[in-house]
Amino acid sequence: RRDGTIRAIANRLRARSCATERSRKMATTAASTSRTRSDAWAGWIGFAGWLMIIIAMLDFFEGLIAIIRSEYYVLAPNQIIVFDTTTWGWITLIWGIVVGCAGFGLLTRATWARWFTIVVASVNFIAQLGFVGSAQYPLWALTVQGLTLVVLYALIVRWNDAADMSMG
Repeated sequence: RRDGTIRAIANRLRARSCATERSRKMATTAASTSRTRSDAWAGWIGFAGWLMIIIAMLDFFEGLIAIIRSEYYVLAPNQIIVFDTTTWGWITLIWGIVVGCAGFGLLTRATWARWFTIVVASVNFIAQLGFVGSAQYPLWALTVQGLTLVVLYALIVRWNDAADMSMG
């Protein structure tokens, strides 16, 4: 009778040990899967920061071209322009610097930089919409809009995954 009791206790201990080991493995697998997902989105946030810097350079050079060569952007009679292209160039050049600051702030992964970049990218997208409809060369504006959409996607859809990764 004693051997039977000892065997029963040993079997229970083995069963508990196996269950504990299985739950540990499942927890480790879930944590590593979560970490892998967070690592990927943290990479997207860094990518979004670099894209903002590239967008800033495009905006900066659009403004610089408008300042240096005011004839580069042809104005058609059906366009409504409140100011000349030199003024527009200075505004775009300064805006490019603001966009660049948003990109550098985003690379620090600060929460304020996320919100600032969302606002800046949204305004930039709308401003480029006006440029698409009135420019002779809409490809640059469409490129900036496409890059801006990728930035907005990374910041709005998956920020929590990246924030969890930076905290943990």
